[in-house]
Amino acid sequence: MRVSLFVTCLVDLFYPTIGEDVVRVLRRVGVDVDFPDAQTCCGQPAFNAGYRQDARPLAQHFIRTFEQAEAIVAPSGSCAYMVRHEYPVLFAGDPVWKERAEAIAARTYEFSQFLIDVLGVEDVGATYHGAVTYHDACHLSRGLAVREQPRQLLRAVRGLELVEMERADWCCGFGGVFAVRMAGISGGLLEQKIARIQAAGAPVVVTSDAGCIAHIGGGLSRQHSPVRMMHLAQILAHTAEETP
Repeated sequence: MRVSLFVTCLVDLFYPTIGEDVVRVLRRVGVDVDFPDAQTCCGQPAFNAGYRQDARPLAQHFIRTFEQAEAIVAPSGSCAYMVRHEYPVLFAGDPVWKERAEAIAARTYEFSQFLIDVLGVEDVGATYHGAVTYHDACHLSRGLAVREQPRQLLRAVRGLELVEMERADWCCGFGGVFAVRMAGISGGLLEQKIARIQAAGAPVVVTSDAGCIAHIGGGLSRQHSPVRMMHLAQILAHTAEETP
């Protein structure tokens, strides 16, 4: 099978190694990966802020760029949700573009969703020695209903201990522009999330969205916490020859 990597803005600009690790894991399980150079933002920030007219050209560019892909994989539940669920809404009044949006939505997957639900692969040959706790990103767990898939992948990692935190599916407070517009609420949610992370006692928090990594990681850093953030792909990319 051949897939096209939609790397997403935050990964591209701030965490490029996450994208590299996604490619490493997919190739390890026998998938060919290409990277369309023309890709840009999917339009989610503008869409979520209410600027739908501004989001449409970005969505149209995304559709043109990825239209020939057999499958599209993203290391982000929120961006995958945007394409899968909001693109058809965005073009609801345009029959031609709505049909094209629905076609590409059906071939777009979040990373863990693709591994488990499409490939049927649970063990990707990863080894990681240590305890981790898992944070459910909102769009991934609520929007795409992807909750167990990342945990299945983590439980199959040799040497890894998965320690569940209390209310792992509670929002960290990021929410893209929400963290800026509603900074007070966002900060309160982050404090609750960090308290539950610390109570879990694991030295690493794993999640599936770069936005959560940036937001929670920033909060942990400001508290001088030794706990660090990792994307699921970074854990799955580790092999027996590597050390965390």
